[in-house]
Amino acid sequence: MKNYSLLAFLLLIPILLFSQNSTDKTVYFDSIWKETTKENYKYYRIVKDYYSEKDLYQIYDYYKSGVLQMEGTSKTKDGNTKEGQYIFYYENGNKKSTQNYYKSRLTGKLLEWYENGNPKLEGEYIDSEKGFNSDFKTYQYWNYKNEHLVINGNGNYEETDGSRSVKGKIKNGFKDGVWTGIDKKMNYQYTDLYKKGEFISGKNIDSSGVEHEYNVLELKAMPKKGIQDFYNYVGKNFTKTREAFQNKISGKLFVTFIIDKDGKIIEPKVIKSLGYGLDEEAIRVITSYENWIPGQQRGVNVRVLYSIPITVNL
Repeated sequence: MKNYSLLAFLLLIPILLFSQNSTDKTVYFDSIWKETTKENYKYYRIVKDYYSEKDLYQIYDYYKSGVLQMEGTSKTKDGNTKEGQYIFYYENGNKKSTQNYYKSRLTGKLLEWYENGNPKLEGEYIDSEKGFNSDFKTYQYWNYKNEHLVINGNGNYEETDGSRSVKGKIKNGFKDGVWTGIDKKMNYQYTDLYKKGEFISGKNIDSSGVEHEYNVLELKAMPKKGIQDFYNYVGKNFTKTREAFQNKISGKLFVTFIIDKDGKIIEPKVIKSLGYGLDEEAIRVITSYENWIPGQQRGVNVRVLYSIPITVNL
């Protein structure tokens, strides 16, 4: 490294300047962002005013080195209910991306940069004509060589990183025609067809040479009898504990869980607690519900994270 002054170097690294107080909470994560112990962490999170009741909580994620990795706000203390602007950083201190959320859904402008500070992407999430989620519109794109490949919504997009590669045509801001890619994490290569930004069909070939065809890119995990049946089951079978009755406990608790590739509920976790045995009762009821259809991406079953609020009345 060149002989820049230590002061100049420190000014480039976004490290939070306020100290943690007794109302904050620190959570430790491993390399895949699964909660772990202080002895085995790769990242850590500070939730400001965790032990206070607020509408929005400030969330700060850090690399193990102490460099800020992300800053944003969440409606829940676990940091998974995103709301407002989120800013991500590389470990060298350079900004990685800025993105915006409304009720945990991406919306509005998205900006991305490469680790060396060069621009990568300018785009925007806009409301889908189908009204269910957001479509992404690409305005500008530069490859890692700083070549401006998509200009004012038109050009050829081509990206490669350590785990995937993808290429295709952008027309009037949207994907158009044939797009091809390789996903090393999912162990397949795929070909997708788009028309004016709308996905038409696709197929992938896995590492065993087996071909999967699909007409939707992603399917959410869903109870076989519908999500309302799941809600009804929880409401009918949740029993308020004697301790909660005696202490006149009311409020709302939140539980997250994962639907695995076989459609089973695993890894339940209470992220907003009421205590008095209610947390354990919530986990008991949720995990006793069966018959989920697993989520899919490009025709392949994947794990899906869910969260559910449970209201306890006096």
